[in-house]
Amino acid sequence: MIPAPITTVIATATAIVGGYVAYLAYRGYRRNDSETMRVLAVGVLFIAVVPFLVSRVLAPVLQFSDAQAILGVTVAHTVGLVAIYRSFD
Repeated sequence: MIPAPITTVIATATAIVGGYVAYLAYRGYRRNDSETMRVLAVGVLFIAVVPFLVSRVLAPVLQFSDAQAILGVTVAHTVGLVAIYRSFD
């Protein structure tokens, strides 16, 4: 079993790197007026950052059950994957 502080550090690092990648994609959208890059930025954001916010910020504040937190993370992943899929058009 991995200690809680290590999982927190890894989850935080994932959210930070994902946020940076989303930022780079958004910059690409702004620079080239590329709708594909904007949708990709949204997808990366929903894959890497939103699940962190749901599980580490919203769940404790709103007192989500484990099932509600997992549902929120799963919905965020699904939205992110759909957005990334749409960016391939």
